[in-house]
Amino acid sequence: MRSRQLIAVTAALAAGALTLTACGSRDDKGGSSGDGGTTVVIGVDAPLTGDLSALGIGIKNSADLAAKQANEKKYVKGVTFKIEALDDQAQASSGQQNATKLTANKDVLGVVGPLNSSVSEAMQKVFDDAKLAQVSPANTSPSLTQGPKWNEGVKNRTYKSYFRTATTDAIQGPFAAQYLFNKAGKKKVFIIDDKKTYGSGLAGTFKGEFTKLGGQVAGEGHIDPESKDFSAIVTQVKSSGADVVYYGGEYPAAGPLSKQIKASGTNIPLVGGDGIYDKKYVELAGEGATGDLATSVGAPVESLPSAKEFVENYKKAGYKDPFAAYGGYSYDSAWSIIEAVKKVVDENGGKLPADARAKVLAAVQNVSFEGVTGKVSFDEFGDATNKQLTVYKVEGGDWKSVESGTYGG
Repeated sequence: MRSRQLIAVTAALAAGALTLTACGSRDDKGGSSGDGGTTVVIGVDAPLTGDLSALGIGIKNSADLAAKQANEKKYVKGVTFKIEALDDQAQASSGQQNATKLTANKDVLGVVGPLNSSVSEAMQKVFDDAKLAQVSPANTSPSLTQGPKWNEGVKNRTYKSYFRTATTDAIQGPFAAQYLFNKAGKKKVFIIDDKKTYGSGLAGTFKGEFTKLGGQVAGEGHIDPESKDFSAIVTQVKSSGADVVYYGGEYPAAGPLSKQIKASGTNIPLVGGDGIYDKKYVELAGEGATGDLATSVGAPVESLPSAKEFVENYKKAGYKDPFAAYGGYSYDSAWSIIEAVKKVVDENGGKLPADARAKVLAAVQNVSFEGVTGKVSFDEFGDATNKQLTVYKVEGGDWKSVESGTYGG
């Protein structure tokens, strides 16, 4: 999703059989799948409980589906995939503990997640030190791949173990600004963020493009997302004369914020990024949410020919929760690890090498395949090469896609 704290999915290759005669065996001694093959673990780190669990569970289930389908297809001969899902509760400290736990299991060869960018910041070094591939389906903070000075034109990839299948806020914020100014006719914005890595970064890139286009910033402010009383900032919005509110943050706070703005008599839309693009935002915002907007990564999964099989298989698998905003990206994140494992096994005579993690990490950098969300590959920073985004609007009690495209900077 995003430049927010995010879910980490770890894909690990379980050690091979003790003998080297089995097709899926490993060069060193390790765990066996019990049938003479090798078990590869794909770990998942995501908020599985708490306010953001709707997104986290979708990430976990989608990674699980990728592992199950790889097994059904016998995609990597001699290898059985499974996932180990850990709950980070959208907290950086929990994410770091999970990263330590996953790296301690030598059968884990890759990570899918996390959801939040701030969580990822706490995990990256742990995974990088262990040469363990991390692929996030939702992180959008540019600094995770391009370093802290990316906005100054100084791009530096700090952690070569980190990848993402979602595009970044360096594109998402400006994309929203262009849509609002050029197509929605909004010229005066009040900008609010939650002071987190994702929210403040997204708001910053939006502001830069909106003012560049000639838009006016009527006011700016911050909120504590743990508080649900936003009366102070709502009063500022009401007196500002703004014709739109842009919020950098996530739906647990964005929904009540929108509701309180409308209740004050200020009938202007709230607009946010992928962090608010969830059905729960609509529920929290209430009837007044109609007309609110969000941008999210990629094209609507349901509209992509490449995603039809994913949607059907997800339903058939019987998961009780929806795949949500990042399901397709989570599936592709897990599959990129599976593709890397396949390459490593194929090039090593049908078994995992002793240095499987390092080999899988190198292979992830070069994966290229048609995934659920379209073409999946990574650039020199570990960023997704797919830069597509979509604008959604609340209509009839749910999000409806308005248009998809790419940022024309």
